[in-house]
Amino acid sequence: MGAELITQLEIAAGAASAYADAAKAAVRPLVSKNGKLDRVALDREQHLVHGLAWVATYAETLREVSDWARALSEVGKFGETEQLLAKLLVAEYAAQLAGGVPMTQVETIRPADFGIDAPPVPLRVTQAEKTRLAALLHDAQGRATFENTNLDADFEMIRDQFRKFADDKIVPHAHDWHCQDEFIPMSIVEEMGALGVFGLTIPEEYGGSGLGKTAMCVVSEELSRAWIGTGSLGTRSEIAAELILIGGTDEQKAEWLPKIASAEILPTAVFTEPNTGSDLGSLRTRAAKEGDAYIVTGNKTWITHAARADVMTLLVRTDPNTSGFNGLSMLLAPKQRGDDADPFPTPGMTGGEIEVIGYRGMKEYELGFDGFKVPAANLLGGVEGQGFKQLMATFESARIQTAARAVGVAQSALELGLKYAIDRKQFGQEIFHFPRVSNKLVMIAAELMAARQITYFAARRKDSGKRCDLEAGMAKLLGARVAWAAADNALQIHGGNGFAVEYPISRVLADARILNIFEGAGEIQAMVIGRRLLEEGVN
Repeated sequence: MGAELITQLEIAAGAASAYADAAKAAVRPLVSKNGKLDRVALDREQHLVHGLAWVATYAETLREVSDWARALSEVGKFGETEQLLAKLLVAEYAAQLAGGVPMTQVETIRPADFGIDAPPVPLRVTQAEKTRLAALLHDAQGRATFENTNLDADFEMIRDQFRKFADDKIVPHAHDWHCQDEFIPMSIVEEMGALGVFGLTIPEEYGGSGLGKTAMCVVSEELSRAWIGTGSLGTRSEIAAELILIGGTDEQKAEWLPKIASAEILPTAVFTEPNTGSDLGSLRTRAAKEGDAYIVTGNKTWITHAARADVMTLLVRTDPNTSGFNGLSMLLAPKQRGDDADPFPTPGMTGGEIEVIGYRGMKEYELGFDGFKVPAANLLGGVEGQGFKQLMATFESARIQTAARAVGVAQSALELGLKYAIDRKQFGQEIFHFPRVSNKLVMIAAELMAARQITYFAARRKDSGKRCDLEAGMAKLLGARVAWAAADNALQIHGGNGFAVEYPISRVLADARILNIFEGAGEIQAMVIGRRLLEEGVN
């Protein structure tokens, strides 16, 4: 089946790409004016613009699955499991492209919306094939990712190392930490530091490992599989380090990067403000220069790990006479580490916890600044007005990392759902053997494979120095939905028990929900992708 299937996969990927091109051609005249994209029209036609983003994401995903299948075939590793996963995923996504892609549970984009013909559906999967894939899944229940990821041996060694750490030190305790709403224990943070989590992509000259985004994906995936809190802790350091590497002075790099890499200091990102969300151009927190310091006044919200952090990458407005993105600057703002008893001991800074249903372990806060001082030497790059540009340069990596976290959460949901389906006996057999149960699990596995492929594709592009904002956005958009679907269906397999707090799947469901909100909500992400696609070819 291998060679013939690969041909069919490539035909399906080609048809999806042609459909995406036709959709783009249909939408562009509706949102253009005098040869340029019209913002008012883009907002008016959101359904089509966002639908285009989803269609193009599907097309890219089918291309990556097809390329993954061919690469495996060339080295003799395109086995039965991989063949059935690829066939199921491509058949399902091709059928959705033809009949309607679900952007959310209540919003679907169809060919008729674009006014174009539906693409062909060259592949179909039988129930017998799903049942066979389910049997393979059942037999491989202890295997790390089920499918062959086709990563280099070095990356698989990294995966094995972090999977063992996660299984030994995090998985047995994560649910209790979540239920008690506790911080990630410092002993775990210290062990993560010793394993190099916080300096993974920092160059060796600054004490890091000098690895790329692909390694970051593997580590983030495995830690997030254990608990999204531990998987996301590394994001704080990743964002701060990249900001400093891209925009910092030589002195700032030498000062801060070794401390971040060694986990001597824990950073956090302080960007979002009340009532602004993704609209960073409306940012109002003010930093006025007085002598050798900036005096910060204003409010921030949804700040992760703010209490225990030692330094903040703090986005502020240094020029009060500007609006929009102009006049924004980034400060490397030191603070005293707090705890539950005294979360914000630093003068000029106050905060309150925002209680959340999931994504625990670091805690979320509202922050207030009134006379908070930051040394003027800590202005990132030493030049005011560069903050938004510096932040935008980190978004590719942030979204790739978020996609990897989503893959880890989906993997956790698959493992929990599979274990429960095998352990739970009803009507004289494992509930796994009922097709409505096993069909859910094999579809989770197929979508997980696809999300993993597009995520690693974006990471490889980043590692090779190529622009990848489009691919990173697509990986994040798809990964977030895959994680939520995996968690929701795994909970359904648990039945009423899944709704009980004592079962870990309840935590995974809550954790999965945040992925479609942070690092750009799904709707914002779809608009960014759609706009980027429509800009191609516009005068």
